[in-house]
Amino acid sequence: MDKIKVLVVGCGHMGTSHARAYHQLEGFEIVGLVSRKPESRERLSQELGGYPTYGDYAKALEEAKPDAVSINTYPDTHGEYIRMALNANAHVFVEKPLALTVEEAQSLVDLVQKKGKKMVVGYILRVHPAWAKFVEVAKSLGKPLVMRMNLNQQSSGSNWYTHKQLMNSMSPIVDCGVHYVDVMCLMTESVPVSVSAIGARLSDEIDTEMYNYGQLQVRFQDGSVGWYEAGWGPMMSETAFFVKDVIGPKGCVSIVDEAKGDSDSVDDHSKTGALKLHHAATDENGNFAKADELIDTSDEPDHDGLCLLEQEYFLKAITEDMDLDNHLRDAVNSLRIVLAADESFRTGKTVDL
Repeated sequence: MDKIKVLVVGCGHMGTSHARAYHQLEGFEIVGLVSRKPESRERLSQELGGYPTYGDYAKALEEAKPDAVSINTYPDTHGEYIRMALNANAHVFVEKPLALTVEEAQSLVDLVQKKGKKMVVGYILRVHPAWAKFVEVAKSLGKPLVMRMNLNQQSSGSNWYTHKQLMNSMSPIVDCGVHYVDVMCLMTESVPVSVSAIGARLSDEIDTEMYNYGQLQVRFQDGSVGWYEAGWGPMMSETAFFVKDVIGPKGCVSIVDEAKGDSDSVDDHSKTGALKLHHAATDENGNFAKADELIDTSDEPDHDGLCLLEQEYFLKAITEDMDLDNHLRDAVNSLRIVLAADESFRTGKTVDL
């Protein structure tokens, strides 16, 4: 079988990891690296042994003629870049979020189906073995579920610069929230019915209309509830920056890792270490009938390893003609929830879905 020729767009943190995966996988052949800054694409090309580089995405599409395009750029470019790739008859891998609005996201899904192509959205937690176990255990706790998650980053230097660039188009609870709302949907297997949110602008370095701290609350049709909190910036607290916790009638499960200590490390927010499972059942004396369990998850992929799993999934989707309708539906719905949270923050009202 011929290799799938892939064009990598964006050579930052995520683009670099995905390019390493394509370089490693036998089923892909990188035909170009695209970025606005020459130094990032040249650095990556040199690391991987010398691939063609481009500063212009449209020119790269025309000259490289890829079978697939990997989009790892800022969110405000995703919609346009996806359309360009699909109109060039290419499959698409795109980092989250799929688009900036629900309407645009749905229109892109419609275009994918019209073109008969595959599109995978980069929900990295879906391929994470420990998070898959977390979801499995949460489902065993009964209904309703109470889900508590956050991703607060005390960012500075280049990371704070990147966060400020991201906030030109979306808030932290939107940008990061799609991952964790997606996990909540997997855990409940239920329909979200309403969303409310609060937030605050804590820096003069960002647009006056944007906020760098936010928390959303979501209610599901089965009675489950969840909150998600995200904040970026040099002022953020590192106290309780990592909460990944689910409670149900039968007990609770939490991601625990005593080694966590750097909120600015994105990798640390996906690492697990272990799952702590507490059983709510009591004996005839009212004491707990079972001791808490620690489920070891320390033997897990690093960030590049997770990106490799994502690209193995993308390869399988193309070569085995996988049905991605549910994957794309969930991508649109998770975006619907976080954008409703943004609307709730701006209006001060709960948004019914």
